[in-house]
Amino acid sequence: MASTSDIRNGLCIRYNNDIYKIIEFLHVKPGKGPAFVRTKMKSVTTGKVLDNTFSAGHKIEDVRVETHKFQFLYNDGEFYHFMNTEDYTQIQLRESALDRPELMKEGEVVTVLINTEDNMPLSVEMPASVILEVVATEPGVKGNTATNATKPATVETGAEVNVPLFINEGDKIKIETEKGTYKERIKD
Repeated sequence: MASTSDIRNGLCIRYNNDIYKIIEFLHVKPGKGPAFVRTKMKSVTTGKVLDNTFSAGHKIEDVRVETHKFQFLYNDGEFYHFMNTEDYTQIQLRESALDRPELMKEGEVVTVLINTEDNMPLSVEMPASVILEVVATEPGVKGNTATNATKPATVETGAEVNVPLFINEGDKIKIETEKGTYKERIKD
């Protein structure tokens, strides 16, 4: 058993007969009344996001998890298939277990959280950023810009990202996986 002081991003807890992963949390200590922790949790089984508030000192049941490196192999439409980089065993996960599946390209190495009680994969943690190639975007016209003007661009995985006007087809860009936003252009 853990308490609310142990809450951190990525922590898996058992709540309402389901396993949830903490996405965001905020310790709030109002001037009047007791402190509490406001959380945003994502169910690892259904993918549903839930906002919840725990009072300070509330006991929560944490789930013991192990992390393993897996390589993304392919998506067959229903499942995403991964291979363990150490023993080459393969697992398949539903799209709801993934945070941003549209940013994952084949061969990408990710971290998979596995429940130690029943060896079931819980969720996938992607690297902080990924480098993808722009396959389709409108050409940027010089002169029609305001500050921080952006345009939509489709990357090699099929995801659409807003990028600055100077990005062209064939450019490699770094995308922040947590928010799915453009970070920078990568020079070859």
